[in-house]
Amino acid sequence: MGRIAQKILQNFAKSRSTEVVDFGAHLAAKKRSDEYQSHLHSMELLLQSGFDPLHAHYIAAQNLVSLLCEELTMLSVLKPFVRIVSDAENTYMPDGPPFSPLTRSYFTCWAFFDLLFGKDQESIGGCIQELGADLAIDPQLLAIIESMQVSHMGIYEHCGMVESEVVLRDIISDRTCYCYVPTGYAGKLGQLWYVRLMPPLPGYTYHVAFTTPYVLMSPKEDWLAFLHRTVPLLKGPPRPRPMADVMRDLLKYGLGADYWLEYIALAYIGAQDNALFLAGIPDVIESLPNAVLEADQ
Repeated sequence: MGRIAQKILQNFAKSRSTEVVDFGAHLAAKKRSDEYQSHLHSMELLLQSGFDPLHAHYIAAQNLVSLLCEELTMLSVLKPFVRIVSDAENTYMPDGPPFSPLTRSYFTCWAFFDLLFGKDQESIGGCIQELGADLAIDPQLLAIIESMQVSHMGIYEHCGMVESEVVLRDIISDRTCYCYVPTGYAGKLGQLWYVRLMPPLPGYTYHVAFTTPYVLMSPKEDWLAFLHRTVPLLKGPPRPRPMADVMRDLLKYGLGADYWLEYIALAYIGAQDNALFLAGIPDVIESLPNAVLEADQ
């Protein structure tokens, strides 16, 4: 268990040992169990509203993570997380076009599952995983949160349609995924998509594109070359790991907390209701339409 998760657990233990319960400081399991349980029933409401069932599972889990995040961030131990997210919100205003090229679905997944903070480099999603039993989270819902925590943005080649599902191939592993796309964007054969796919849960055979697709205008060869030359720049001591795993870490964490946020801001060239479009490669500054080159300053 990381240091942040341990300190949160210590807060729980301390608050339970006092006669007066501080609502904002401890999240006692008995006190909050009814509210957590309501998120299990949110699945029923989502299905009644016409949501795809796999998508509904992930939305319900994300809603619970959002609730927990709001309450956990009242603890002083999470001040570093709050500071990073607040700075990013002020900088990028992630409400989607026309206000920002960052969609809310992208930003919240980044904040909950990709953003690392503290000496042990933990994420909010990871902390919730470790504290799942103490927070009285339903095991099935906790398993979905775990799937969301290991998920990452990826780059996929559009390989056509099979009935209503978009067929996407991971450019790193060549793994093919059949995907439900909630925005309704069908795309075109040969496109590259920058998107977060959530995996099938038991009883399902398809993935769900949990973020609005970003369509990349640069060719696949340029992106593969970028990944290969950038991997050596990742922080931390080198470890003997498959190259595909290291590349996935690059796509999930970047070279810094705001690495991919900044790329989206600099690469954005336009949007339609169900997709956004990006041009350029992150480390080729002159390829990014919104970058300010030294010669222009």
